[in-house]
Amino acid sequence: MKWVKIMQHKLTALVLTGILSIGVSAYAANPDWVIQNKKVTPGALNNDVTQENIATTVCKSGWTATIRPTVTYTNKLKDTQLKTTYKSYVAVWGATPGAYEEDHLISLQLGGDPSSEKNLWPQPYADNGARKKDVVETALKRLVCAGTIKLKDAQKAILNWPAAYKKYVIPADAKSPDTSDN
Repeated sequence: MKWVKIMQHKLTALVLTGILSIGVSAYAANPDWVIQNKKVTPGALNNDVTQENIATTVCKSGWTATIRPTVTYTNKLKDTQLKTTYKSYVAVWGATPGAYEEDHLISLQLGGDPSSEKNLWPQPYADNGARKKDVVETALKRLVCAGTIKLKDAQKAILNWPAAYKKYVIPADAKSPDTSDN
């Protein structure tokens, strides 16, 4: 009987270790940041947004509200993703859907596709997650709208948003992010 309990304990420890390693591998390439599974969420662009029309699209205040998918759609997708393709996140950050933002990898303010599952993923708020990514999205949008960088370069940069954060975010951005147009 004692041997059975010891084996159960070892098996439980092994299973938990495996679950946590799977969850941690979701962001192992950059352990200080919560990143997307690049195979599942590679990003997708909104074909209606181009460098030539940024003044009437991404650089126009309030424009993202005109294309944003409904909360019903994004919440349903988030629930599905947490149960399937992003279930490893649950082992690390928990199963409460409110702990996640269904985030556009390429944000709407950078010309990301509003409803493609290739561009949406459940990003945890914890650690260096959703709120930190919002800061870099806004910083890149400001640079695009100021003509400092091209839209395609900002779209490429946000695919590795932790590196983009380190490259483009200045201390003033990090202290008071304007995320009203994410």
